Amino acid sequence: MSDCIFCKIANHEIPSTVVYEDDVVIAFDDLNPQAPVHTLVVPKAHYENIVDGVPAETLAAMANAVAEVARAKGLDQGFRVITNTGAAAGQTVMHLHWHVLGGRDLGEGLV
Repeated sequence: MSDCIFCKIANHEIPSTVVYEDDVVIAFDDLNPQAPVHTLVVPKAHYENIVDGVPAETLAAMANAVAEVARAKGLDQGFRVITNTGAAAGQTVMHLHWHVLGGRDLGEGLV
C-alpha cells in the first residue's frame, strides 16, 4: 500500500529504530511511547488488522518477533502485547501491528 507509513518503514523508506527484523516482520520503537519500552511488531506485507486473513505463518513470525523484542529489551519481568482493531478500538494506522509494552509494572488495568 503506497501511502501506508508502516509499509514505508518496513521497506526502509522511512527511518526507524529497528529492534528486530526478519523476512516477514519488522519491529521498531514507537515514536510516541506509552511505557518505558514500547516497540511495534509489524508484518512487512500489508494487512489492515488481525482479522484481515493474516496467514498463520505471519502470525507465528510476529509471535517470534515479540519474543525477540522482549529478550532484546530485557523484559524478563513481564510485558504486555496489544493490538487494536478498527478506529473505535484506537487503531490509528490501518496496518496490523502489535504493541509490546514494558519496562515498568503495568498493573492490572486494561492498558
